[in-house]
Formats: sequence, structure tokens, C-alpha cells
Amino acid sequence: MRRDDENGFTLMELLIVVAIISIIAAVAIPGLLRARMTGNEASAIASLRVTTSSQVGYAAACGQGGFADSYPTLGAVSGGGTSQTFIPPDMAVPAPIKSGYRLELVPSTLTAAPATVTNDCNGTPTVTGFYATAEPLGSGTTGTRGFAVNTTMTIWQNTASTVPPTEAQMSGPPTPGVSPISPIQ
Repeated sequence: MRRDDENGFTLMELLIVVAIISIIAAVAIPGLLRARMTGNEASAIASLRVTTSSQVGYAAACGQGGFADSYPTLGAVSGGGTSQTFIPPDMAVPAPIKSGYRLELVPSTLTAAPATVTNDCNGTPTVTGFYATAEPLGSGTTGTRGFAVNTTMTIWQNTASTVPPTEAQMSGPPTPGVSPISPIQ
């Protein structure tokens, strides 16, 4: 016996709604993942910009013209009775991870002068040049490009691989996929 005043949805109507929602999700999710990777890459570039500006400030205020050899050195409290550091606390560890990128800061291998300049205001040896990299933790999930910067203060990208450009690639003849990024990125 069937009643004419039944309210509600039929199973077929519910299946159609679920199918439409699934199609919309299948179209939207890849775009959201690409947007997330783009955000991670922008954060990596910003972190390298923080590195360069921190190195300039360190060299002028504490490094006596020399650069820091690591992120913990930039994160140390500067001498003179202040509690000021040159880099944010989340970057003041040996290999900080920010937004899916691992950052690394080491002395440059391309400097012609002696590697050590002098001691900074904390008694830590400084270096004549630095090389910092940002490499995605997951290729294709957290980022698709590797980034690097050195004493020239120009940030470079590797669009052919997630491996950051080497110092030799940044200073030598052009390499496929390796190029400086534009200042507005």
C-alpha cells in the first residue's frame, strides 16, 4: 500500500547529489593542492629573504663585516646586554623546517678570501660568505622548486628539480632550469 503524501528523497535523488558533490570535489582538490604548494614556495622565498636581511644586519651590528655560518649563530642573542637576535626563533635551529621546506645555511665554498674573518660580538667565528638553501620535503606535495641564495643576495630557483641550485650553478654558465627569481615573486 502506497501513500500519496510521502515526503523525503528517493535513493536515486540522493545518489545523484552525491555524484555531483564528488565531481565538484574532484575538480577543486587538485587546484587547492597547487595553491598550497605555491604558498609553500612563497614562504621558502620569504625565508631566504629573511636570511639575507639577517645576514646584512649581523655583518653590520655584530659580525664585524663577516657573515654567520649557521642559523643558530643568527639566532644567538647579540652581545652588548640586549636580548636582540637577527633571525626569528623558529629559524634559529640547525635545519629549520617552514611550510614544507627544509632550510640550510652553511659557509660559502666559493669565497677567495680565508673562510674565517674574525670573531663576532659573541666570540663566534664569522665567515666571508654564506650559502642558504630551501628544499621541499615532498616533491610534488610541498613544492616543485628548490631555492638558494648566497653572498650576492640574489635568490635562485631550480625549476627542473626540487634540488636547490648549487653555488657553482649560481655563479657559472647558465644551467637548464636554474635561474634567478624576479624580485616581485
